[in-house]
Amino acid sequence: MNEPARKILVIKLGALGDFVQALNACAFIRRHYESDRIVLLTTATFADLARASGLFDDIELDARPKAHQGFAWLANRRFLRAGRFTRAYDLQTSDRSSFYFRLFWPGPYPEWSGIAPGCSHPHTNPGRDLMHTLDRQAEQLRMAGINEAEARPPDVSFLHADTSRFGLGPRYALLVPGGAAHRPDKRWPPERFAAVATELAGSGVAPVLLGIAREAPLTGRIRALCPAAVDLAGRTGFADIAALARHAAGAIGNDTGPMHLIAATGCPSVVLFSAASDPALCAPRGSRVTALRRDPLAALGSGEVLGALRGFGVVS
Repeated sequence: MNEPARKILVIKLGALGDFVQALNACAFIRRHYESDRIVLLTTATFADLARASGLFDDIELDARPKAHQGFAWLANRRFLRAGRFTRAYDLQTSDRSSFYFRLFWPGPYPEWSGIAPGCSHPHTNPGRDLMHTLDRQAEQLRMAGINEAEARPPDVSFLHADTSRFGLGPRYALLVPGGAAHRPDKRWPPERFAAVATELAGSGVAPVLLGIAREAPLTGRIRALCPAAVDLAGRTGFADIAALARHAAGAIGNDTGPMHLIAATGCPSVVLFSAASDPALCAPRGSRVTALRRDPLAALGSGEVLGALRGFGVVS
């Protein structure tokens, strides 16, 4: 008689760039527990992306309750304790996700890979916070017994979409000028994006602006400076972005989630960093990714960005 499948919990709450990079670790977890049931605890934003990946058997949504939302915390505790998980892999490794380990009190506790005090399989490297995300998570898995884990760029080949509705020509480049609203220091000035867009258009490459709906004023400002730009703000989901990236001549954008998704497709990508984030710790990886960093980011000239695009053959 076959033994019942074990239940394995994976915790990854966000943000988009972090979630995309964690897909590599999730793929190794899936292979290691091929015959077991893997449950992902994540947020609603990433549920469809997680389902499309095929890496998880079940997806549970975390409302990320605030300290005063006692009933929501009790719901989380009931889910965790009722799950009867054999092991949990905390890929968020935040104070919040580490606290979830304590919600199992008074026990029994599952085996736990992460940084929660008292857990069975801690990631004990004291320099873990100085490691690139991919290296850190691969080492965390190896310390927990998944010896085959390696730091590889994430695979997003499962994302597909029909982008013909956008009416783009055969040669275009993606521009991602937005980012977290509370981190304006991570944004390159829109005038610089407009200058690059103008050069792209002059070279026969249509500049395509991507962003969420609330970034429409930003993309609209760039389009006002470069009328040749195509503004898709608020019109693309994750699958659309991946599909567009596969056929794009190249991409340029700030250190923000969509650029991680774009770079993961193999699209030649130029990612812009300020002092607010360190490419050595979090930049997309790959042979077709270039990271440029300046403090402040406004000190980065459009000429240098165009030079990086030329290096990929995006412009002549």
